[in-house]
Amino acid sequence: MDILKEVKNVFDIEIEQLQSVEAYLDESIVDVIKLINDCNGKVVLCGMGKPGHIARKISASMSSMGIPSYVLHPADAQHGDLGMLTKDDVIIFISNSGETKEICQILPTVRLIGLKMVGITSSPDSTLGKYVDYLVSIPKLTEAGALGLAPTSSTTAELVIGDAIAVVVSKMRNFKKEEFASYHPAGSLGQKLNTKVSDLMISDEMIPRISVGESLEKAVEVLCETGHGGVMITDSELKLKGLITDGDLKRYMRKNIDMYSTIVDDVMTKSPVVVYEDMLAVDALRTMENREKQLSVLPVLSRDNKVVGLLRTHDVLQRGIFV
Repeated sequence: MDILKEVKNVFDIEIEQLQSVEAYLDESIVDVIKLINDCNGKVVLCGMGKPGHIARKISASMSSMGIPSYVLHPADAQHGDLGMLTKDDVIIFISNSGETKEICQILPTVRLIGLKMVGITSSPDSTLGKYVDYLVSIPKLTEAGALGLAPTSSTTAELVIGDAIAVVVSKMRNFKKEEFASYHPAGSLGQKLNTKVSDLMISDEMIPRISVGESLEKAVEVLCETGHGGVMITDSELKLKGLITDGDLKRYMRKNIDMYSTIVDDVMTKSPVVVYEDMLAVDALRTMENREKQLSVLPVLSRDNKVVGLLRTHDVLQRGIFV
């Protein structure tokens, strides 16, 4: 057996089947999207077996995009969990055959509760297809398994339909990056969207800073004492006038500059690249890296252009933030 060929064959089958689903979709999915966008309650996903796993993923995607959602297990629903439903909710049933016993058994009770019912199935004439208020019908698909029995293409199609509904509704609701960040505080994604420059910068008494007119020797002293990779030169109002980095210092030494008689004003970078304390750290990292010569340190300013800190590349990377 050519294993790689078999793997690619699965991809080919599922891609082909997804394309057939895309061509099959009609205005019925538009009606479902409008229904969910107008929903004042929660979006409930319900599936059994493999479609149950798909239901959990769709529900998780909706919740992360600001669409309140949860999963109702159809077997548990028959033993009290139907009490979680309200008439303001929308429930989406997923069943390829449309005849899943556990789902069909609860349809009459769900109807009595009074919420809108949506079905995703390849059998529009099934019990599910005839019972729901809104139907997203998919064609009969070729499953990618060797026997053509295990749900593969069909569950992939159900997942993509759910993702499409979630994404479009979030767009219609003008879901913002800041809202997304509030739902993802942990992990690298949360760090990217939540961590600001002010959270990572060297600040207060640790700021490596000297005044204009100081000698280069003083700058070297501060660089050695702090080990922060740069020293900022400011005026009496803490306005940034320049920057000297470790790399600058090495270049000065090669040029045999007299550190005792040279003042920093004559050798500092007078218009260094800066960032602001309220910027996202990931945007500051882009500023450091997206250039011909990467920067290892950046002065941090307040919005009234006063020096409030120094940001180092490795402090950003250590937090798990990458571009």
